[in-house]
Amino acid sequence: MRSLLFVPADSERKLEKSLQSGADALIFDLEDAVSLARKEDGRRCLAGFLDAQRDADDLPALYVRVNALSTGMTLADLAAVMPHRPAGVVLPKCAGAADLLRLAHYLEAFEHLHPGGRTGRETSIIAIVTETAESLAHLNEYTQAGPRLAGMMWGAEDLSGDVGALASKCEEDAQAWTAPFTLVRSLCLFAAAAAGVPAIDTVPTEINNPDGLRREARQAYRDGFTAKAAIHPGQVPVINEAMTPDAASHEWATRVIAAFEASADVGVATLDGKMLDTPHLKLARKILGVA
Repeated sequence: MRSLLFVPADSERKLEKSLQSGADALIFDLEDAVSLARKEDGRRCLAGFLDAQRDADDLPALYVRVNALSTGMTLADLAAVMPHRPAGVVLPKCAGAADLLRLAHYLEAFEHLHPGGRTGRETSIIAIVTETAESLAHLNEYTQAGPRLAGMMWGAEDLSGDVGALASKCEEDAQAWTAPFTLVRSLCLFAAAAAGVPAIDTVPTEINNPDGLRREARQAYRDGFTAKAAIHPGQVPVINEAMTPDAASHEWATRVIAAFEASADVGVATLDGKMLDTPHLKLARKILGVA
């Protein structure tokens, strides 16, 4: 999974169009993209759309971003969409493992009411884990979050408001995060690695800047993020390209694995005169897994 596209849940046109976006996952948004006055309309619209996709083939992974647990609207969101069993739920403003486990209990109850589903698997959870200052104190808890956790995403916009930051990007470089948000981004990356789940980079703030997006996505891939979120279909091809290993990386990874297979009894290997050990092997497997 390289790209995740957020799609407003209350727009039939945008829901239909998202299926042709090329995104690896679609996140149908009942939270920020739907005004308070249209929450019920959004639930009805999304439920009808999900029902229409029940027997469709070759779909991307279908996720639903529900409203945060603190809003009191989460159960109503789940009641609307869980009869159609999306692949997963995105939990915004997740303050720690306790929030995630609470959602997991809700999902278990709805799965008993509505068994089956397209994948035949439990509904997974992607947690957005950096949208409040409080959440940063609980990032180390996700190692105990349970098997439903499928990814951890960081976000900057809500966090800016929570801490009172005037900006999250540098004035001299619109693609560079300020120091506090660079730290938050890194903490999410490390927490996801510790939990053994993919780290997902936040949405780009500029819609019509493909060069800036390409740079941002490549930096995310370089640093260890495996996917990046998008807010417009036009961003998806750029993200997919940037988050996919190039031919040279693919060749290197293939040769590294072959070198280790040839020296299985030793535990280390050499390639082009350089010593390789376990971290190189893990990186090579990651590259080939994405490719």
